[in-house]
Amino acid sequence: DEIPTVVGIFSAFGLVFSVSLFAWICCQRKSSKSNKTPPYKFVHVLKGVDIYPENLNSKKKFGADDKSETKNKSAMPKNSLHLDLEKRDLNGNFPKTTPKNQSSPDLDNLSPKHFAERKKDSVSPDSLKSITSLSSEDKQDKLGTLFFSLEYNFEKKAFVVNIKEARGLPAMDEQSMTSDPYIKMTILPEKKHKVKTRVLRKTLDPAFDETFTFYGIPYTQIQDLTLHFMILSFDRFSRDDVIGEVLIPLAGIELSEGRLLMDREIIKRNVRKSSGRGELLISLCYQSTTNTLTVVVLKARHLPKSDVSGLSDPYVKVNLYHAKKRISKKKTHVKKCTPNAVFNELFVFDIPCEGLDDISIEFLVLDSDRGSRNEVIGRLTLGSSAEGTGGEHWKEICEYPRRQIAKWHMLCDG
Repeated sequence: DEIPTVVGIFSAFGLVFSVSLFAWICCQRKSSKSNKTPPYKFVHVLKGVDIYPENLNSKKKFGADDKSETKNKSAMPKNSLHLDLEKRDLNGNFPKTTPKNQSSPDLDNLSPKHFAERKKDSVSPDSLKSITSLSSEDKQDKLGTLFFSLEYNFEKKAFVVNIKEARGLPAMDEQSMTSDPYIKMTILPEKKHKVKTRVLRKTLDPAFDETFTFYGIPYTQIQDLTLHFMILSFDRFSRDDVIGEVLIPLAGIELSEGRLLMDREIIKRNVRKSSGRGELLISLCYQSTTNTLTVVVLKARHLPKSDVSGLSDPYVKVNLYHAKKRISKKKTHVKKCTPNAVFNELFVFDIPCEGLDDISIEFLVLDSDRGSRNEVIGRLTLGSSAEGTGGEHWKEICEYPRRQIAKWHMLCDG
């Protein structure tokens, strides 16, 4: 009788000890998570309202206080542009104002003293004179000016970018002589953050005033980053038109003194040259008994850069055609930040006809971009009517069935 009693007492003590230890570990984890800054998060804010992760549960933080809004409305001059969400039209745009006075609220409220302090990054009188004295040919080459501000919040460990507005954009729609601009921004070189503004309809002087707050970026790493702004015009029926780009290396830019206002001229996009698309190593095997075609995408090398970061995120899309009609498609996994990718992925296609006379296969090497449409780096076509190495490779697999034959091929323009 004594032994079961002793065992029961020890079991009860063990159970109590285990439960208390588990509760202590949970409390420690919860306290450590609450003190830890969330890494690599960003919050997109309209109208310059700051929203931090710890305040997202409070609905009052999403908008300004009613009292502060009434004060701002009474103190704001009639001619200034006020971004009021209630005054938008059905498309989400603001009513048109006089184009001469169109600017963001922050630029209108700046004092002359503040502009004197930021003289390096603001528009000087000499530059204004030079702009007004431009010839008509020079004005056609101008793509406009982008206005934005940079700030680092040391308390929140957050990097804040406010895209204010753009002025003097060219008209991408020849019929209406206007554009539907929006801006995509990427933080290079890692391309972890890709964001974009909303589209503003039918304007050449869009006032975005959108704030992007990036959390988890240490201040010591700011100097190693580069901001890439891509200015585009939305097109409902085809690919969006690229107006231009702005590249801002953050090396040498001091953000410890507070918010920094900047403006940069929009330049033409750095278009890749048609020569040097890179090479693709493909292995093919035709099984005449099972009427199947085995395709192995092995490697890619010497791929050109697809953006200003200098590196691509390539993957290969494989399309099988029968009599110029696509009947099957496959794709490889994405290889991050490399011009020399190793795929080693095998695909097996069923051939709907006897022989390979009416069959062709297309390889598209693309750059993966989560923020926009994937861009084609190069193209390769193999078939009986293909020229160069594509036709030779196809002829060999037809003459030697059941044999795996691999060849390097030069990629053509996408």
